[in-house]
Parts: sequence; C-alpha cells; structure tokens
Amino acid sequence: MLAFTFPGQGSQRPGMGRPWVDHESWELVDEASEVAGRDVGALLLDADADELRDTRNAQLTTFVSSLMVLDAVERLGIDAGFCAGHSLGEYTALAATGALGFQEGVVLVSERAAAMHDAGNARPGTMAAVLGLDDDQVEVACNLADADVWVANFNAPGQVVIAGSPEGVEAAGKHAKDLGAKRVMPLQVSGAFHTAFMTPARDRLRDALAAADIRDAEIPVVSNVDAKPHDRGAEWASLLSAQLASPVRWKHSLQTLAGLGVTDFAELGPGGVLTGMAKRSV
Repeated sequence: MLAFTFPGQGSQRPGMGRPWVDHESWELVDEASEVAGRDVGALLLDADADELRDTRNAQLTTFVSSLMVLDAVERLGIDAGFCAGHSLGEYTALAATGALGFQEGVVLVSERAAAMHDAGNARPGTMAAVLGLDDDQVEVACNLADADVWVANFNAPGQVVIAGSPEGVEAAGKHAKDLGAKRVMPLQVSGAFHTAFMTPARDRLRDALAAADIRDAEIPVVSNVDAKPHDRGAEWASLLSAQLASPVRWKHSLQTLAGLGVTDFAELGPGGVLTGMAKRSV
C-alpha cells in the first residue's frame, strides 16, 4: 500500500517553482495568490533563501508547492491509502484528502504562519537537531539543562529536534554531547516551534480552526500529535491546534503507517527530507 507524505517548513528552496511554470498545476499558484493577497508565484520563482526562510513565506510556498505535485500525481491516476504531513505538511495532507478545500487551506496556513511568526518575535527561541542519540536520552539532556527546552520533533531513530530558549537549547545540546550525541546542529528558524513558546499562536489559531469547515477525510491522515489515523473532520480542529505546542511524532507516525500495511512512501513537495526519515524509521 502507498502513503503520501507532505513536508513542512525547512523544505523550501529558491526557484522551487520554476519546473512548474508551464504545468497545468500552476493554476493553483494563481489561485493561492488571489486568496492570500500575495504574489505566491514571485516567491516560488524569485525569492532568495533569506526571504523564503521567513515563516510566513516558507509555509505558504511549501503548502502550494506540495499541492502542485499532488495535482500532477493525481492526473497520472496514482492514489494512496493513507496520508501524513510533517508539521505544516499536515494541512497539506488534509487538503489532499478533501478534509480542507484549497482556498480554506491557504487561509489557515497563512494565519498559522503569521501566528507562529508573531509568537517567535514575542518570545525568541531556536531549535537544534540532535543526531545519534536515543529519544529518551535527548529528553534527559533537556531535563538536565534546567531551562526552557523540550523535544520538538521525533523525526527518525537517532534524529531528534529540540527547541526552546537560545540558552536552553545550547545547554541541552552540551548535555546531549556528554551523553553521546554525534552532532548537535542549530537550525535556521525564527522560533521554538512545537513547544510551550507557541502557546499564543495555538490560542490564536484555535479561533480560525473553529471557524473552518473541516470535513471528513476521504482517506485517513495520521496525526503528528498522537501518531494515530484520523478521518473524522470533527477531530481535526483540536489536533491541529494542539500540534503547534506539542512535539511532532513523525517517527511514530511512520511506524503506525507501516503497521497499517503501508510498504511504499511517496514524498510530495520540495526536498526529500521525509524520504530519508522513512528509510531510517521503517
């Protein structure tokens, strides 16, 4: 069985829209520009790495790019039995399964990105990838730091992302190395995503999600929050709200999919980060 996976922020890259300019799927870019009141095409074609790193640009362009790829794949008659998305990619997965309309997805992603951007400015934070250390040992390192730092992403075996205050992340990184981590790599992000630092963004987004018409999904989507499949629209408003201040359980989500009979994973969107995670996780 096949599962579609959709990437999150950090997968974007300059010029990622160029291969799609003459494809029929480019009509989604024009539609997104109209809904968001922004020139999404210019971001996909001309924005440099610094401009794309802005949370408000990264999330919108990644969402639209991923759905262009999905549109092209569906035109070939390729279908999946399950979907999952990493962080932002969860919104893409819901749009892919009919739980969210494209325009509604653009509105929610724009609001989510703005809320996270503002929360990051109000309470500066950062993130770092810890490589070569078991999950429980990374959590020990965070506890030893005795500061505002938590596990934010369980990405794959030996690949865990921590987030929090700059001093907390630095301290936890040092403890992780003492515990045997091979590397601790700072990430170029504008906030401590998927931690308590995002509580204001979660509360702000809750109102937008409550007003959204999230329908039942055509196929189940495995949630970042609990690594379980969900297809009832009524469940997703609370899951998407909780996601902002909760760790992304991506490794567990992939293992859930494998347990449900998924043998093949197709990453739809810019980059190939999730493909590598799938190879290491299942």
